[in-house]
Amino acid sequence: MKEILTLIKEGNKPSLLAAIVNTVIAILKAIAFLLTGNIAMFAEMLHSLGDAANQFFVYIGSALSKKAPTPKFPNGFGRVVNLVCLGAVIVVAIMSYEAIIGGWHHILNPVESGGFVLNLSVLGIAIALEFFVLYKAGKEVLHEAGIQNGGLAAPITVSFRHLNRAKPATKLVFMEDLVATMGGILAFVAVLLAHFLGLLVAEGIASILIGLMMFYVVGKVFLENAKGAIGETDEEMLNHIAHLVAQDPDVKDIQRVEVLKEGEFLHVEVVAEVDSSHTVAYVDDVRDRLLDLILQQKGVREVLISFDEDDGVSTWKKANSSETIQQFSSKLPE
Repeated sequence: MKEILTLIKEGNKPSLLAAIVNTVIAILKAIAFLLTGNIAMFAEMLHSLGDAANQFFVYIGSALSKKAPTPKFPNGFGRVVNLVCLGAVIVVAIMSYEAIIGGWHHILNPVESGGFVLNLSVLGIAIALEFFVLYKAGKEVLHEAGIQNGGLAAPITVSFRHLNRAKPATKLVFMEDLVATMGGILAFVAVLLAHFLGLLVAEGIASILIGLMMFYVVGKVFLENAKGAIGETDEEMLNHIAHLVAQDPDVKDIQRVEVLKEGEFLHVEVVAEVDSSHTVAYVDDVRDRLLDLILQQKGVREVLISFDEDDGVSTWKKANSSETIQQFSSKLPE
């Protein structure tokens, strides 16, 4: 029990914050929908409920993924977060479907809803809270990408360019709250159009658009976490680590480098060539030196290094080039 509580504390903080905020928002939207019957509010309620459940499970998954390897599971639990994200998107997919169906029925049979002020107030609060979570998630994206300074607006603007370098849980929170903020704005505009211009179908259209945006998140998150669950190569880190190994004065050549994503962490395997005249003790010192160096790299959790004698045939060409990435990627198991 103590181990579980310790792991829970190490879970992804942005996802926990997002889960709490979205729970509060979902309750507010549910009350507003029950009092007014507004279909756009219904879609937003489903959206927030889906996000809250999703992000809570992602938080638990990110915590469990940090569990240390055991004799029964020697490869660790890094990919648990990917599996949890895959399960979580099912919840969002169901909510997306309900939002689209509800919006379609409203377009076919538009009904005027009341509570104009209440709807706008709840949506305004929701948009502000969603934007707050989005901003915090954007800051976490920049932190995980190693971006120190970017200005006040960087968490919203610069973070898009570095989203692929964020942890799966952080990326999921950022994408979901981006869509949630946009969905809130859509619903807000729809309520205004229905009230002032009598365009009752605007609320149904907003509901469908919100559902479609949720489906986009479902597809994006599913594909990315499916790759993570299977085992995806981090090509940028592969090139970087191969370059570090090749710079070691005792490494004559590199036969193989593998850098696989294990959830939030990286699993590295290196096969290098050394001079056959070196003693076992000397080569062991080289291994320890390389091991310490690679473990210092961001996200690396496990490293396996093995050696072979120099065969005089150059396998490693040059670092930091697309040729290098293609060369080593072609050696990974299919």
